[in-house]
Amino acid sequence: MNIVFQQTIPVLRIFDVAKAKEFYVDFLGFAVDWEHRFHEKAPLYMQVSRAGLILHLSEHHGDSSPGANVFIWMTGVEALHAELIAKGYAYNCPSVEKTFYNSLCMKVVDPFHNTLQFNEEIKLDGEA
Repeated sequence: MNIVFQQTIPVLRIFDVAKAKEFYVDFLGFAVDWEHRFHEKAPLYMQVSRAGLILHLSEHHGDSSPGANVFIWMTGVEALHAELIAKGYAYNCPSVEKTFYNSLCMKVVDPFHNTLQFNEEIKLDGEA
């Protein structure tokens, strides 16, 4: 039997649902796919997604540690950057930088100190 990994979904720790939605939905443009609580006063666990990228956000203390760093390969970094800058979000003003590993990288830090690194490979002349 062959082993096939289907997908990786990072779980990021959050502490405030309103702040998480302001950042991930309003600023980054993710959609909330679903939310789960075991009961009304229980911590929230939710899934957000955008253009094939799925993240799980959790208020549960044992699910993750604040300060995670998620490396994301993608295309359209500069378009995403322009979109985010146009929003004028008061708490984050990312830039795009060329990296030593031949990519464009835009880092954004969420209100809970988790970093998302959006990376696009720089194509060399003649590459498809």
